[in-house]
Amino acid sequence: MSSSKPLPCGPSQEGKVNTEADIWCYNCDEGLCSTCSGHHTRSKATRDHKTIDIKSYKPPIRAIKTECDKHGQQLNLYCPSHLMPCCDECISTNHSKCTGIKFLAAVVEKTKIEKSKESVEKEIYSILHVLDKMVNNKSINIQTGKQQCENIKKSFHKIREKINKHLYHLEKKLCQETDNLWDQETLTARDFITEIEKKKTNVQKLQEHLLSVTTQSSKLQSFLGVHQIEQQIHQCQQYVEDLENDDRAKEFCIKMTQKNEIKNILQQLGSLESIGEVTVVKTETGLNRESSVRRKAQVESQSNINNMTMSIETKIKINTEKGISDMICLMDGRVIVVEEDGKVNLFTSDGKLQKQLPIPGGAWSVTQINQNTIAITYPRETAIKIFNMENETVTKVINLDKHCYGLSFSNNSLAVGLNNDEIRIIDLEGNTLKSIQVESESSLFNLVYCNDRVIYSDYLGNAVYCYDESGKKIWQYTQDLSGPRGLCIDTYGNIIVADYDSDRIIVISKDGQNSKVLIGKEGGLEAPQCICFKHNESSGFICDFYGTYLATFNLVVR
Repeated sequence: MSSSKPLPCGPSQEGKVNTEADIWCYNCDEGLCSTCSGHHTRSKATRDHKTIDIKSYKPPIRAIKTECDKHGQQLNLYCPSHLMPCCDECISTNHSKCTGIKFLAAVVEKTKIEKSKESVEKEIYSILHVLDKMVNNKSINIQTGKQQCENIKKSFHKIREKINKHLYHLEKKLCQETDNLWDQETLTARDFITEIEKKKTNVQKLQEHLLSVTTQSSKLQSFLGVHQIEQQIHQCQQYVEDLENDDRAKEFCIKMTQKNEIKNILQQLGSLESIGEVTVVKTETGLNRESSVRRKAQVESQSNINNMTMSIETKIKINTEKGISDMICLMDGRVIVVEEDGKVNLFTSDGKLQKQLPIPGGAWSVTQINQNTIAITYPRETAIKIFNMENETVTKVINLDKHCYGLSFSNNSLAVGLNNDEIRIIDLEGNTLKSIQVESESSLFNLVYCNDRVIYSDYLGNAVYCYDESGKKIWQYTQDLSGPRGLCIDTYGNIIVADYDSDRIIVISKDGQNSKVLIGKEGGLEAPQCICFKHNESSGFICDFYGTYLATFNLVVR
């Protein structure tokens, strides 16, 4: 045992007798002395239990609770919509509208713990890889920053030889500014490294705990243990993803912008107040994660489209009375609906019109870059506008050479549909990273960019296509489609399509081989134009072409 303290026999303790345990039963979750072990082995109810010599037993690093933290009841049910174990009280209070509730024991029985362990282990390795890379990059950045500071100081001395004593004051001022900035940046960088190291330690502890949970616990405990670890890993993953928008993760570059007056320094020395401005220039650093960690169910069957069902929860009248070109659900739950006449409408999460965003021009498609920033295509202007929602200002205009329509953001890049023959991958400065030549009878109105692939609908050609970034066509789906328009991707990579002419929502498997009708006109749909998921959820919104309603849907995998 890992602990020097002997474990007591559980049944003997019940009889108020203190006896050391000789074996450990994983099913009973307690130790047994030699006497109780004999009864345990002969009993029909317990003879098949998994036991181990007490000397070989290693208690889990953390206790795995089988009771609900909130209600104190036994976890005996499982909600496939939210992928979580529940007690009876949880179901009645928080999951009353969820369908497909199952007994936890049945889910545990069908679950392959080893596969779940491998998935979580892969996520741990991915997170550790990113954190290691970030620490290494920041450490190198400190060294280069130090050298940059030294170079700035040396450059000053070359200038000083040509001017008089007045430069002593300027030198002192410049060095003070440089040192202040350097001290500030190094303090921030070192604090950041310390924070990441702590996060690494926590993840490594979870890694150790994962091994213990899956090798020395009952199947129920293993399932719950892996699930609990998985929740914590999701939090760690969110931390890693948030690093992409964290200023501390950006590489700082300490530079001096030399003033133009220095050229006339001999004539203007008396009035010269500063020789230059020392600033910190931050640039994005690509994390290049080995794998994108996303929440996945432990039950294998949940990625099968045949197990999917969709229901319309509410139907909210919005009555824009205009043709709709695009719609997205923002990270905070609000919804943006773009009208074909170019207006950009912002709705609350419950479908109430909050405001019309003050962006001039004829907008077409919209995508979210981060919490406060969106990008919008303007076909007639052949441009993409970057818009800050907090300040309500256009912060950048990216000019293109063709009419631009569908737009999607992923991996710090934008994928934009140009006319009907090209999808271009560009960075946020407008530089072309990839140019993908595609086939489509209609203009590239609707597309999604995810996992280094671009998927788009061809309304006139009744088809959905998938291309990778190299320009290779991965698959083409044409069966049972009638005017496909808006589309989005679920957690498992399946494509959800608004099939306009048939009044249906269709799911296409991630390999493009199969499809299933999720809901149709009988479910209350008419002329569906756009569909989108809420951030990290299996529910979302559907909007019709005429802008008369916003329907909230719930997608369940049984």
